[in-house]
Amino acid sequence: MGRRLMYASRYIAADVASPPERGGIITLSKFDKFAMKRSHKKTTTKQSRDAERLMALVNGLVESGSRAEDSVWEAEIQSLAIKAMDANNDTLLNAALDDALDTSPDAHDSLAEIFEACAESAILTIDERRWQVLLLGIPMVAWSRYAVPSGSVPQDICDIVATQLNAHVLAADTRATLCPFLYSVDQMPRDFANVRKLMLKLGEAAITQKRPNMDLSRLGETAPLPADTRFLIAAVAAPLQSPLFRWQEKNEKLNRAECLAQWLAQGRPNLARLLPGCEFDCWLPDAFFTNCREADRRVRPYALRAAVGFLEDTLKLNPQNLRAIVARVGEESLEEYRVAFSSRGQDEVLHGMVWPIYGSEEDEQPVDGKPTPREEIEAIFKQCQITDVLKHGELFAPEYCEDCGAPLFVDADKDMVHPEIPEEADAAPTHYH
Repeated sequence: MGRRLMYASRYIAADVASPPERGGIITLSKFDKFAMKRSHKKTTTKQSRDAERLMALVNGLVESGSRAEDSVWEAEIQSLAIKAMDANNDTLLNAALDDALDTSPDAHDSLAEIFEACAESAILTIDERRWQVLLLGIPMVAWSRYAVPSGSVPQDICDIVATQLNAHVLAADTRATLCPFLYSVDQMPRDFANVRKLMLKLGEAAITQKRPNMDLSRLGETAPLPADTRFLIAAVAAPLQSPLFRWQEKNEKLNRAECLAQWLAQGRPNLARLLPGCEFDCWLPDAFFTNCREADRRVRPYALRAAVGFLEDTLKLNPQNLRAIVARVGEESLEEYRVAFSSRGQDEVLHGMVWPIYGSEEDEQPVDGKPTPREEIEAIFKQCQITDVLKHGELFAPEYCEDCGAPLFVDADKDMVHPEIPEEADAAPTHYH
């Protein structure tokens, strides 16, 4: 099993500025597969001891034979994890995850689950009352002929979305507040410590019903992409041991599916105000890390369709005149498909998209009746009327451009190459006005 992803990776068809000498675009930017760029500083002796302690604790948890024993191990792990997050010591947490990944997938997944819980949830005491706080992701997968927007959100929209949350998603006794910003993946907090800081700040604001004091000036711009994920981030607070969501309430007969239907009917129109010129997919607000991973999965087909649309717009190529080259890529086993595009009958790779593989998808077998990633990719080609498809069977080692860091793609001759858009093509997505 591969490492549990913290949240969405930058594995989408991206049109970002490229070196002038290429006369084209860099098709992708790539995030670290867990949370952030790894620090190359040598781990201190104290950090090594703490990481070893975490490993000993999680091994005890994995070997535990009862919930009673589990609770003791989990409490100790949580205590160390919270201490590290509050000290901005994500290096310790990542070191423990690295050790666990090398020794036991079960230990790794248990550690990751606990670290995520410590980052996205907490019990806060305010005015002698105890509250359970959870950080929520309100996700959208958007696609457009224009650049997908991000940035500050007007307070009136935040207030309306919060009202819809309370009406259709959250339990009756909860309080919620939203961060007034529409996040792209580039702008999201990238480590456990910063997720926890955001959760605590928004959680306190939700409990006290005051507007959160947020410094959003340093989040910067994001790459102008034709298909991308966007998030609103909120915190919900409930009295300790009370339900957080409507479908948990004893007297509430609605289930998740019915809450989703209401959210789409009433909440979606307000989200649409944030994405002018875009089509988008959204689903139930839920725990931060869960929805980040779900968004990462859902964006893939839209990103592939956006790649085809990009070539139609910039090169005026009919999809029937495109050739798609699909390659399996990974260090030792399948980690991602890299899809390259060229003109039919031509060798040059014009554009590319990376389709990452998650969890059980690695087996390339249908799960719960769902199509495999390869079947999904082939179905999209059929929908887009791309009939010339070359599928390489062997596994290629992942390679990246030494100059810009973008992934290289496999051409028809099985060489790893950098996509090249002709200089005369207008490759930059425009903003919707």
